[in-house]
Amino acid sequence: MKPIISFVVVAALSLIGSAIAQEESPSPSAGEEKASATVEETPAATTAPESKPTPAPQEKTAGQKKSATPSAEKPAKKMSVEAALKDNENRWEAAYAAHDLSTVESLVANDFAGVYWDGKIMSRSSVIAEAKKDKDTYQSAKNEKLAVHIYGPNVAVVVGTAHEKGTGKDGKPFDRTFRFTDTWTERNGQWQCVASQVMKLRG
Repeated sequence: MKPIISFVVVAALSLIGSAIAQEESPSPSAGEEKASATVEETPAATTAPESKPTPAPQEKTAGQKKSATPSAEKPAKKMSVEAALKDNENRWEAAYAAHDLSTVESLVANDFAGVYWDGKIMSRSSVIAEAKKDKDTYQSAKNEKLAVHIYGPNVAVVVGTAHEKGTGKDGKPFDRTFRFTDTWTERNGQWQCVASQVMKLRG
């Protein structure tokens, strides 16, 4: 009887120990499920959207709408050669009538060479001397029929007549006309007369 009871006791203890061991040792599948349930997947790093640089303002090109701001005034149009030389001839004639030596000096070149109406050879100093000794009183003095002939970028010839009316230093009235051929050259942006031929028509 004792052996049977001992066997029974051993078997019972064996079963109890097995049950206790099963309870203490967790099921591998349960542990895996628990682990998998608690481990959160690390979210992939999100890339911040690239910030695009603000484009720099561009200068307006031809064809684009122009600014409403008014532009600076345009410089005066340069006088044509023909107009400039006609203006010089008229200033020269007016200077004689007004006894304005400074204008005559500015228009006659230093190397001027000419022939006066009475046949005298004239230099710049001769022209100025003639203007100085002129004591006539002019009622009018004007050029007529000026024709400009251009022979290059800085050479031109003016052909015309000068009609003068007034009273001489002797008190006698005069009415005289001269025909002239003046050669002009441009130097350093200024037109000056370098040669002249004058003939008296009447008076």
